Amino acid sequence: MDKKPIDNAYNEDQIQVLEGLEAVRKRPGMYIGSTDITGLHHLAKEMIDNSVDEALNGYATNIKVTIGKDGSFTVCDNGRGIPVQIKKEYGVSALELAATKLHAGGKFGGNGYKVSGGLHGVGLSVTNALSTKMQIWVKQAGKVHFQEYKRGEPISPLKIVNEKTISDNPEFLNTQTGTTVKFWPDKQIFESVAFETSEITAKCKSFAYLVAGLHFEILDERTGFHTAYYFEGGLKSYIKDLNKTKKTLTNVFHVVGESDNMEVEVALQYTDSYSENLISFANNIITPHHGHHVTGFKIALNRALNNYAKDKQLLKGEKSLTADDLKEGLTALINVKIDADRIQYEGQTKEKLGTPSARSAVENVFKKAFTTYLEENPKEANAIIDKALLTQRARLAAKAARDTVVRKGALESTSLPGKLADCASKIPAESELYIVEGDSAAGPAKQGRDRHTQAILPVFGKVLNVEKHRLDKVLSTEKLQDIVIAIGTGIGETFDIDKLRYHKIVIMTDADVDGAHIQTLYLTFFYRQLKPIIESGNLFLAQPPLFRVQKGKKVEYVYTEEERDKLIKEMGGSAKVLRFKGLGEMNETQLWDTTMNPETRTLKQVTIQDLQKAEDVFDILMGSEVAPRKKFIQTHAKLADLDL
Repeated sequence: MDKKPIDNAYNEDQIQVLEGLEAVRKRPGMYIGSTDITGLHHLAKEMIDNSVDEALNGYATNIKVTIGKDGSFTVCDNGRGIPVQIKKEYGVSALELAATKLHAGGKFGGNGYKVSGGLHGVGLSVTNALSTKMQIWVKQAGKVHFQEYKRGEPISPLKIVNEKTISDNPEFLNTQTGTTVKFWPDKQIFESVAFETSEITAKCKSFAYLVAGLHFEILDERTGFHTAYYFEGGLKSYIKDLNKTKKTLTNVFHVVGESDNMEVEVALQYTDSYSENLISFANNIITPHHGHHVTGFKIALNRALNNYAKDKQLLKGEKSLTADDLKEGLTALINVKIDADRIQYEGQTKEKLGTPSARSAVENVFKKAFTTYLEENPKEANAIIDKALLTQRARLAAKAARDTVVRKGALESTSLPGKLADCASKIPAESELYIVEGDSAAGPAKQGRDRHTQAILPVFGKVLNVEKHRLDKVLSTEKLQDIVIAIGTGIGETFDIDKLRYHKIVIMTDADVDGAHIQTLYLTFFYRQLKPIIESGNLFLAQPPLFRVQKGKKVEYVYTEEERDKLIKEMGGSAKVLRFKGLGEMNETQLWDTTMNPETRTLKQVTIQDLQKAEDVFDILMGSEVAPRKKFIQTHAKLADLDL
């Protein structure tokens, strides 16, 4: 694909209007997925995407992101600048249309963009609608144009301002053209309007890898945090970063090619880990639910490796390698760039690529190049095949173990785990499973629970660290078998999220160091073997109190030493304090009131906000390499917040 800037002018004629801005504030979830922290970051992502599209088409080279002390979020680029000319049929500027009309923008075939991550044209207008205030500066032809909006409505017409008045964007003054968008998310809409620096930084770093030569700068005025990213190696550099803590089996394979007028870039490397890390993009937008481009990659990977193994007689009577055999230890990145008028996403959140021709494009480019790579690098090819054959034998052993689990786990009550105290309800949406540390804690949990909707499964002691073991070993462990049988989804090849018996799975451990360790082992198990349960929002962490504070008849429960000290001070200093050493020390009433009652409890939902960081943390903390773990602990021990 030609990476040079397209020749078409970018002006008011490229701004196409499909419909007005309606109902966004009433139903924001339709446009940004949710109104929690994920939805908030979706606004930031949309604004960053717009600037990256300028870079992707060869116009912008610098992007600065600023998280303001005043709750604002600013994205500044040195691209062409949003068109400011008057759109005759509407009587207002093209900029105002893009900011106030749903489906108004330069990405509908008006030749404003050849390649674009944005498709629906709702990013700017939706962000505007869901902000208390938005300000936009556009610099073109030596003039700075400015307009301000309140909850989606312009306060005044577009006007020309003195560029020296833009005191909060000094770098903007040094560009010939560009756009700066600053917005304040609406507290009436969002549960929280506090942007998380780690997620914004990860997003920008990812884009810096994906667009070679693009310089990103991130500033958080709240803390003084400042960093910058610039990479020239594309996905090849990205792979090296992903695998920096792992033992690698091969060098990085990397190809950039074109098929069916699509640019395809693929990078991969095999490591000695037991998990797969596959991240896909379409026009630089991450597609967590993958799509046709990933299907094409997997087909080509399977065919290329099986053809090589058969041709070199490496299978030695073994069966052909399956996709499950080949994914163990694989780190892969796939990015396709598709013309703006051809790309299709499933939904505004762009989580899955729906362009069918992307499958054959990726398959054609990748299979040819990877086949050549295998022939020219027999040592590395053999290492991949050898690992896949080990995985195949483990998979067959796991199948036998899984069949045993399935036979034991039919949904008749007589075949559920013996220690499971099931709930009466058979409706998954209202049912909860508490995985409880130890038999002593299970006693009060069983006595205090709501028997209609809450099930209790006690699991004594620490479970297997699945980061260091394949599925066959996992399934031979009775404790993990019981969990798999109880939740009903199956595991591995047979996993089916629709068979989940409880829509809330709650890990409940003691509020101490041992409890935190056990909790981490459970999280590793779900992340590595049952990740769709996390992705579907079904996994939670219970928050039992650490202290019971009483003065007279007043009793309160607190969760930290700081809260305890503050409460004692408020009570006058003579309160009685009981520290719970474990869940088993609570009676059923205390456990119900503090940790299990839906009206009064606190549950933490487990989510994956940053795939790369999650992979890194699990690999470092739960893997076999000691040195990276020691360094991580020394660096982060005082923070106690991994922000996954």
